[in-house]
Amino acid sequence: QVQLVESGGGLVETGGSLRLSCAASGSIFSIIVMGWYRQAPGKQRALVATITRASKTNYADSVKGRFTISRDNAKNTLYLQMENLNANDTAVYYCYATSTSSSGRLNGYWGQGTQVTVSS
Repeated sequence: QVQLVESGGGLVETGGSLRLSCAASGSIFSIIVMGWYRQAPGKQRALVATITRASKTNYADSVKGRFTISRDNAKNTLYLQMENLNANDTAVYYCYATSTSSSGRLNGYWGQGTQVTVSS
């Protein structure tokens, strides 16, 4: 089992910055990839960025050049640094982790979400 707790959301003006954090606990040694997803009102949850255990990153086109995903393995924490925010970034942001069991089965875990609101 993996537990994920996000923090760092809030209200920011257009062009501003925020950093989200996701603290992982439990069977963290089994995590193979972590990421951030977001869900805007009336829309489906969508990928924002992912990072593998080898620190290979992947970003949605809409956030490339503005968002940076990183992880601090010593603190078991995932980050999302968001720059130059705009109204389209308003959403609930969710931390996600995929872990593997001893049998090779993949399991997915979600955090509770943190609200990011960008005002114009």
